[in-house]
Amino acid sequence: MSTSGQTMNGSEIFFECLRREHVDYIFGYPGGALLKVYETLYDVKDIRHILVRHEQGATHMAEGYARATGKPGIVLVTSGPGATNTVTGITNAYMDSSPMVVFTGQVPSNLIGNDAFQEADIVGITRPITKHNFLVKDVKDLAMTIRKAFFLATSGRPGPVLVDLPKDVMNSECVFHWPEHVEIRGFKPTIKPHENQVRKAAKIIAKAKRPLLYVGGGVIASEATAELRKLARELNIPVTMTLQGLGAIEGDDPLSLGMLGMHGTYWANQAVNNCDLLISVGARFDDRVTGKTETFATHAYKIHNDIDPTNIDKNVTVDLPVVGDAKAFLKGILKDLPKTREDHSAWLGQIDGWRKQCPLCYSIDDTSLKTEFVIEEVSRQTDGRAVVTTDVGQHQMWTTQYYKFKNPRSILTSGGLGTMGYGLPAAIGATFGVHDRPNVLFCGDGGFMMNIQELVTAVYYKLPLKIFLLNNSFLGMVRQWQELFHQEKYSFTDLDQSNPDFVRVVEAFGCKALRAETPEQAREAIEKALAYNDGPFFVEFRVIKKDMVFPMVPAGASISDMLLDRLNPKTMV
Repeated sequence: MSTSGQTMNGSEIFFECLRREHVDYIFGYPGGALLKVYETLYDVKDIRHILVRHEQGATHMAEGYARATGKPGIVLVTSGPGATNTVTGITNAYMDSSPMVVFTGQVPSNLIGNDAFQEADIVGITRPITKHNFLVKDVKDLAMTIRKAFFLATSGRPGPVLVDLPKDVMNSECVFHWPEHVEIRGFKPTIKPHENQVRKAAKIIAKAKRPLLYVGGGVIASEATAELRKLARELNIPVTMTLQGLGAIEGDDPLSLGMLGMHGTYWANQAVNNCDLLISVGARFDDRVTGKTETFATHAYKIHNDIDPTNIDKNVTVDLPVVGDAKAFLKGILKDLPKTREDHSAWLGQIDGWRKQCPLCYSIDDTSLKTEFVIEEVSRQTDGRAVVTTDVGQHQMWTTQYYKFKNPRSILTSGGLGTMGYGLPAAIGATFGVHDRPNVLFCGDGGFMMNIQELVTAVYYKLPLKIFLLNNSFLGMVRQWQELFHQEKYSFTDLDQSNPDFVRVVEAFGCKALRAETPEQAREAIEKALAYNDGPFFVEFRVIKKDMVFPMVPAGASISDMLLDRLNPKTMV
């Protein structure tokens, strides 16, 4: 039954708007400014509220849900500290282009600016880290404001939008009208790229002798993986991916070069250095990819497709910009490709030579355990089809190297901000969103402690999440930099004496838990965890303390200057 034309209070309008936007889950935490909203929520049966244990956890859960499903993640928190606790998660979503709508309670309108109890200017605080934010001043504007918030969060380059809800507005009444259409002055994202630019790009691609596709999260966000794979296979073009672009092509496909950049594969970075055409789709040439920009792909003609025009020429000057949606761009290329095309077998053979020259590898014995082995074994046992969330650090980079992603929307990780503590709540959000594939979390001991309280959420809702803790009793990535570049002064990175007994702690939360210290124990523990679906299953892997991630490009160096070995560092030839 239509509810338009009915008189409702602000809280009732709020939930009716969420229904119109097809919201399934809200990740939230109640408080004084939202009491009317939560009173109404008590009788709402068609939208599920997930009670988190910290507001930062709510934002990461919402982002994990959004990244795994493609739908916007929804956050509901109270005013003051509830609102300010969302800032890290909002920033994370902003930098990684994740659609999210954050609703914050606010003190009554007549108290705004008076330093009232639990007042914070969350609109001012979040202005630099949101696509847009709103303070609702009149209940009559509430429906349109929510409509605009969802439109902004999901249109063009996705991102977070915040809506601040004063207490009196949510108590006030008006006649509800749902705006079927919305237009925002000054916000007209270019979806369809310019036909002449696409046609020109298609001709250049067909003539290139050493082309390379460099793809990022924009390909995933626009659901363009089918078009990307078709283009790569039709023309035999190798594909390298950013951290957020992994899964755009299957990790075990011969055309996949894996990730490029600071901890990318040797052969991917060599391909960047030697290609004559670099086709960037949905990526932004960030510093972790390019290294020293003056030396990045200097021999290549550069085509750059991105839906956000501010990304074009921001970090690296390109030869042919094409603004528009990645899916529309790739469809246009496939349509306009000339019949005559170059043969790339020699180019692929050269890349295979680099692959053999410096493969990804690690040593293994029966008594000690390496993170690389654990990740590779999980990849094998899940056939590369799990939804994998990582926290931040060494294990994050090893995941990019050793987990062979078969599907898009399969790696959820904090890229732009590098947020420790992201992993557990983001994995929880993903598990609410995806039910037909295993949900796996890789995290380090440092990051796990930062939002460990959200384990209660996973246990309470009996989520079949596999939590794999790679415990080296160090802040591993910081320790690696201290060893290589800071005279081995391990200042406040050794956690051996301060870490708790993780198995006992996790069991106290009500979670099943195991510990593994050898490869054989690890295989058995992974198998048991993957088979258990009546709640979360935690495995602590006691991995060696001083392992390091290679290859590695030092900060500010060219990607030609990859460190390939720890004991005998050398650079690419």
